[in-house]
Formats: sequence, structure tokens, C-alpha cells
Amino acid sequence: MTDLRTPRLVLHPVDVAEGQRITARSVGDDDLWAPDFPTAGDVMSVTAYLRRTADHGEQRPFGFYRITRSSDGLAIGGIGFKGQPEDGSVEIGYGLAPSARGNGYAAEAATALVEVATAHGLDRVVADTDRANIASQRTLERAGFTRRRDEADACFYEVVLDNG
Repeated sequence: MTDLRTPRLVLHPVDVAEGQRITARSVGDDDLWAPDFPTAGDVMSVTAYLRRTADHGEQRPFGFYRITRSSDGLAIGGIGFKGQPEDGSVEIGYGLAPSARGNGYAAEAATALVEVATAHGLDRVVADTDRANIASQRTLERAGFTRRRDEADACFYEVVLDNG
């Protein structure tokens, strides 16, 4: 699978070897990482991706992607699908290194994953965020998601895809 490109980012599909480097926080010879990448969230997400890959085989295109800033080539975060599509729906999650936040990168990356889901004929993409995480809520809204419901600690969003 090839990289996904947006105006300012490259979303690189993570393979098992790179995933193991990320979870070990061990920079490889060809890795260019922002000083605050990976975050604890990246490690947790990649660990889950590696577990799914070990249990069920290749996950692409519904796997995990390293977010790289095109301007300097630094890995600044991750975004991915939280499993394979089910009943026409797929869930995403994302995170950025603190040094990269506030620039609209997460919304740009989320929009790219919505395009992947659309290209594969899915009906919707869902995501959730902590109720206290206003920045993440705004990210999802900028990426075209609509808030559908709230629970005690979380807000749930979706994008309904037009595949007709």
C-alpha cells in the first residue's frame, strides 16, 4: 500500500517492523521523528494494531498510519482505523505530538481516512473523544464529523458517506 498524501502531510502505512520500533520508542536508521514522538497514545494505538495484525493478518488499508509533516519530514503523530469495517462502518482514532498540535494536522489526516473509507464503499466513519477534550471535538468537526450523542465522559461523532 502506498502513502496517503494531503496538502501538508504524508500518511504512511505502518508495517510490523515500524510498529515494533514505535512501541519500543526506538528510532531506526531511516526514521525521522519529532522529539516528542511517539506519545503514550501512539504506543497504545500501535500496540493494538500489532495485536490485530498478529491475530487476523494484514490490516491495510484499515490499519495504522504514521503522520509525517511534508515540510520537514518529521513523524508528528499517528492515525488509524480501530479495526476492520463492520456493517459498513469503521472507527478511527488519532493523536499528535504536543509540538504539532494546533495546526489542523489531525483534521487533515482524519479527512484522508474518511476518503479511504469512501473509496472502499463504506457507509460511515465514527470516532469518539473525551468530553473534556474540546480541541479533539473541534478537530472532528473540521474533518466533517457530526456529533451524534454524549455520554458521561465521551462524545460520539460520525460522518455519513455518500456512496450512491
